Amino acid sequence: MPAGVIRAAALCALVLAAASVQAQSRFEEDFNDEDKPWQEIAVQLPPAPRQENLLPFFSSPSQSFAIDSTSVSVGTDGVVRYVLVASSTGGARNVSYEGIRCAAFERKLYAFGQQDGSWSRSRRDQWERITGNSLNRQHAVLAKDYFCEQLMVAGNAKQMVDRIREKKPMTSENYR
Repeated sequence: MPAGVIRAAALCALVLAAASVQAQSRFEEDFNDEDKPWQEIAVQLPPAPRQENLLPFFSSPSQSFAIDSTSVSVGTDGVVRYVLVASSTGGARNVSYEGIRCAAFERKLYAFGQQDGSWSRSRRDQWERITGNSLNRQHAVLAKDYFCEQLMVAGNAKQMVDRIREKKPMTSENYR
């Protein structure tokens, strides 16, 4: 075989090997989620909650809390979104559209419900760490008992709603 043909074949083999290494590198990058920044999806506000769809899940001495069962969703961004209704013993009622990000154990307030069924966007729409203090206990209860397990989304929306409806919170040693 002439030397030119051998050199051309060797060069071709070298180019193919380099392309294969580069393709393998890109393949591994595509599956390495740790290096990819998390990105939140665009949020669509749900319809106003209806009384027949409310599921109570937590009460304190001064307030009771319920979620609208039709509003619970799990986004492709890993955020569980829902409508929360807080009712005080004095008769006041607050409606909010919120999200819980299990992976970071954070919550976000998207909007407030108005008397006419419309929504008013929250001015404070950043992610905040969920704490178990008495002021925000309802978020910790939702995250720990119904939506998240070991910083992962615990199932789909139907399973979450069923847990609340059946009053069967998850038991997780990591959060107790």
